[in-house]
Amino acid sequence: MKVLFICSRNQWRSLTAEKIFDGVKGHQVRSAGTEHNARIKVTAGHVGWADVIFVMERKHLRRLGEKFGRSVFEKRVICLDIPDDYPYMDEELIEILRSRVSDYIIDFS
Repeated sequence: MKVLFICSRNQWRSLTAEKIFDGVKGHQVRSAGTEHNARIKVTAGHVGWADVIFVMERKHLRRLGEKFGRSVFEKRVICLDIPDDYPYMDEELIEILRSRVSDYIIDFS
């Protein structure tokens, strides 16, 4: 399965998710950000590539919809409701990600 994680700047939350989940159970994982100053800015190519998209906050889903329109809503998009309160690879962030993602993709654990 191809999984895309989205946050604002692709520095903390989505990058942590990519790091901890890529390759697990054969999943391919990428991450990107919605802001103009994101480390890797989300593109139509990312959206088209993904089987499932996890956004950290509802604003990320809104931004994806505004930029990519219908193509986003044809995908399975899940909001994890994780605020921008955690640095890269923070232990609490990793625990939250594992817990919330496993609610949707059980074979990640």
